[in-house]
Amino acid sequence: MQTESLKERLNKYLNYVVQQGCSDLHLSVNEYPIVRLDGDLYRLDKEPKLTKQDMGELAKAILDDLKLKKLKEDRTIDFSVALENGDRFRANMFFQKGNLSLALRYIPKKIKTLQELNMPAHIYNFMEKSQGLFLVTGPTGHGKSTTLAALIDYLNVNKRYHIVTIEDPIEYLHESKQSLIEQREVFSDALDFASALRSAFREDVDAILLGEMRDLETISTAVTAAETGHLILATLHTNDSIQTVDRIIDIFPPHQQNQIRAQLANVLVGIVSQRLLKKKNGGRIPAVEVLINNVAVQNLIREKQTHQIGTVIDTSLDKGMISINRSLARLVKQGIVDIHEAEAYATNLDSFKMFLEAEEA
Repeated sequence: MQTESLKERLNKYLNYVVQQGCSDLHLSVNEYPIVRLDGDLYRLDKEPKLTKQDMGELAKAILDDLKLKKLKEDRTIDFSVALENGDRFRANMFFQKGNLSLALRYIPKKIKTLQELNMPAHIYNFMEKSQGLFLVTGPTGHGKSTTLAALIDYLNVNKRYHIVTIEDPIEYLHESKQSLIEQREVFSDALDFASALRSAFREDVDAILLGEMRDLETISTAVTAAETGHLILATLHTNDSIQTVDRIIDIFPPHQQNQIRAQLANVLVGIVSQRLLKKKNGGRIPAVEVLINNVAVQNLIREKQTHQIGTVIDTSLDKGMISINRSLARLVKQGIVDIHEAEAYATNLDSFKMFLEAEEA
C-alpha cells in the first residue's frame, strides 16, 4: 500500500474521531482501527485490518528522520498530529510483540472553561496566587490536560504574565491574549522537562505549565521554582490528595524527606484530583476532589501525618474542599451517574457509601 493512501486512511479515521465525539484512536497490526467513545472501545470492522507493512509505512509517512531514529532507539515516541482543518492529536507510537502500534488522543481546538467542563468554578481561585505549586492528578485519560488548559487560558485572559508550557508533546495550542504564552515541546524544543524548567528561571517567567512531573530531578526543580516566585501547574498520575503528597515525598532519598516535607508544606497551593465517569444518558462527567493547602494541611505534611489530610477535606466543605468519594456520591444522588459506575472509582467504598447515605438524608 502506498504511503499517501495510508495517510489518507489515517486522516479519515481521525476525522471520524472528531465527528463522532470519540476521544482516542488505536492502530495495531492485524487489528481493525479501534476508537474510544465515552470510555469504551469500538472496532471499525468495516475498515481493513492493518498489516505490519502498513504500520511501517505509516511511521515513515508521519515521522521525520529524527523521530524515526528516536523510535528505533527508544522503541517508543511521543509526538503530535494535525489535520488540515487544525484539529490536533497527541500521539504515541510504540513497539509491541515486535510490531508497531499507534495511539492517538484528540485535543479539541476550543479550550473550554471550567464551567463548560462541569468542574468547580472556584478552582480558578488557585490561579490568583502569585507563586506556588498547583497539581492536577488522576489516571491517564481522565481530563487532566483539559483542566490545565482551562486554567492556563484563565491566566492568559486575566493576567499580564509570561507563561511557558513544557509538554511532551504540545497538546492544546494557546494564542497570547493579555499574557505572552510560549510553548516548548520536549525533544523538539528542549532536551527534557528538568532542563527546560531550569532554563525558565532565566526567561522572566511568571507561570509555568509542566506537562508531567516524572522524576526526582523534575519534582525537585519544580518545588524550587515554586519557592522562588513562580506559579507552577503540573500533573501527577495519583489517585487522591494524600497519595499525591506521599508520592512527592517518597521519591526523595530518606535523608532529604524532612526537608521536602517542609518545602512542600510551604509551596503547595492546592491539589485537584479528577475522574471522568459515564453519564446515564451518554457522555462523561468529572468527579472532583479539591484540596486547599491551609494551615491544618501544612502542619499535617510537616508532621508526617498525611493520612489525616482526608479528615481535613471532609470537614472543610464550607471552605471549598471536597473528597473524591463525596463528589462521586453527589453524582449518584443527582441521578447523573449509575451507582456501580461510581463505586468503580471510589477510593474508599465505606466512605463513598457513608456520603451517599448522607446525601440521601
